[in-house]
Amino acid sequence: MPSWRSWHRPLMIFAASMAVLTVVSGVGMIVDDRVLVGSPIWFKPFKFSISLMIYAPALAWMLSIATRGHRVGWWAGTAVALTGTIEMVIITGQVIRGKRSHFNYATAFDTLLFNIMGITIIALWVSSMVIAFLLFRSRLADRPAAWAMRLGVAIALVGAGLGNLMTRRTPEQRAEGNLAKVIGSHNVGVPEGGPSMPVTGWSTTGGDLRIPHFVGMHALQLIPLFLLALIALAPRFARLREERVRLRLVLVASGVYAAVVALVTWQALRGQALIRPDGATLTSAAAILLAAAAGSLVALRTTSVPRTADDTEKELVT
Repeated sequence: MPSWRSWHRPLMIFAASMAVLTVVSGVGMIVDDRVLVGSPIWFKPFKFSISLMIYAPALAWMLSIATRGHRVGWWAGTAVALTGTIEMVIITGQVIRGKRSHFNYATAFDTLLFNIMGITIIALWVSSMVIAFLLFRSRLADRPAAWAMRLGVAIALVGAGLGNLMTRRTPEQRAEGNLAKVIGSHNVGVPEGGPSMPVTGWSTTGGDLRIPHFVGMHALQLIPLFLLALIALAPRFARLREERVRLRLVLVASGVYAAVVALVTWQALRGQALIRPDGATLTSAAAILLAAAAGSLVALRTTSVPRTADDTEKELVT
């Protein structure tokens, strides 16, 4: 694995700046008692900076081992760092002003800032998609690692795209028409600012679209971490020493992860809180668990016939 010093530098600088902003926002939550939409006013930059602090190094690492399009990858990574910086400057600036950053159409200036954020998010998404394309085209010697990265970034792109669901008008906002000062919402079925979970701030009374957005985006880190866990366990479990077994398990884990993203999206869109699942949600979750168990058993089986790289490619296709 390349040294972290060779990872994409603009993304690593951006990650370091997000680490600093995490500390600043944490202090802000302690010393600033202002509340906005039912939450400490510094909570939003605190959450966003932590998320981006994790997201950026993952992309930087993946770009360091991609074997295709190094120049294109460098520019794509730089675009992610730049657009992420612009978004966090706006979010933090609105906190200082005492205004909400998202869905804010109260004044022409607030509208301009939110529209700029919309443009930066699109640019960030497209740049991440370019990086995903480069990873799919790269030929990496470690096939489980290659597919963990490819599928992790692909699911992360879906998760990022799900953020667009939050920009839809609520029934109340549609009734207000052009007079609406807020357009869009994190919540479904309940107003923002109600009872919420500690740390995450997710609604405990209705659907919350931040959940699939968050879960999807962090597939970028969690699926490669799953593979690292398999590698760490390999000395104790002989079957995990086989590359094809690890590859199968990565494919199973990615499929299960995608199913979980779909489930929490469906749950949120039905106005249902994460911690208050109904029978349909629980049944779907049980089906996912059963599929995960069955897939893992199949993945762990061994065969007496040696496999070639071409055989593994055929498994991926079928």
